[in-house]
Amino acid sequence: MSREIKKICVVGAGNMGHQISLLAALSGYDVTCTDIDREILQKAERFADTYLPERVAKGKLTEDQAKAARSRISFTTDLEQATRDADLVIEAVIEKLEVKRRLFAQLDKICPPETILATNSSYIVSSKIADVTSRPDKVCNIHFFNPALVMKTVEVVKGPHTSEETVQTAMEVCHKMGKIPVLLHKEIYGFIVNRILTAIRKEALYLYDTGVASYEDIDKAVVHALGHPMGPFKLIDLTGIDLSYHVSMERYQETGDPAHKPSPIIVEKYVKKEWGRKTGKGFYSYCT
Repeated sequence: MSREIKKICVVGAGNMGHQISLLAALSGYDVTCTDIDREILQKAERFADTYLPERVAKGKLTEDQAKAARSRISFTTDLEQATRDADLVIEAVIEKLEVKRRLFAQLDKICPPETILATNSSYIVSSKIADVTSRPDKVCNIHFFNPALVMKTVEVVKGPHTSEETVQTAMEVCHKMGKIPVLLHKEIYGFIVNRILTAIRKEALYLYDTGVASYEDIDKAVVHALGHPMGPFKLIDLTGIDLSYHVSMERYQETGDPAHKPSPIIVEKYVKKEWGRKTGKGFYSYCT
């Protein structure tokens, strides 16, 4: 049995957050997107105001569908206002455990007791967060892939604390959004897709860091020999070099294993704030 979800709040209006918000609005949910950074929030609102007319122009949406979706999404810096009547909250903030724990403790105090609290984290399992709430049974991972408006797969992860009702509700929300949810019956670091991608990315970075080949040629080899839609370095640029850095550092701090430290080139680009598409430069340049 699952719960009916009508109102969704997305916390974090960055690249993942604003796309999840718009996806939910297009799927018929009433959505509030919130962020503490007003500039990021304004950028998210501009994205919605640009994306919807573009979809109409391409014949992917009707005028009425676009107007309806836009009417269902709002943007605010007021976390309490955004979450106080939400049925489901999806957290999409920075990939740092302490930040997520503080946020979930805050959400637990604000949200109605029946509200499901989900993290979009791509690596941090919800059992590392659930204990700061009074509702661990309503805490889970709902991991969308970037770009959330396009990528079909969503990983739903059932922690040992997560109820069957919460899992079924999460799966149904994903189905309603037109996604293909895959269910992990137990927690594991990196889930399914990122465990596989991490192995590929780690080897690609090793080949580059040791001077075996350029990042361009490594990408060419993976695309043309393995049939991947993009190479590992273009993918790192897409998801964000800052994300790669933070995820590696979290893992290293957790395990103490030097093998989990970020690659030298990832550290170099993180320090330079060459974080990929979001900054206009990563391994490749995206400046116009």
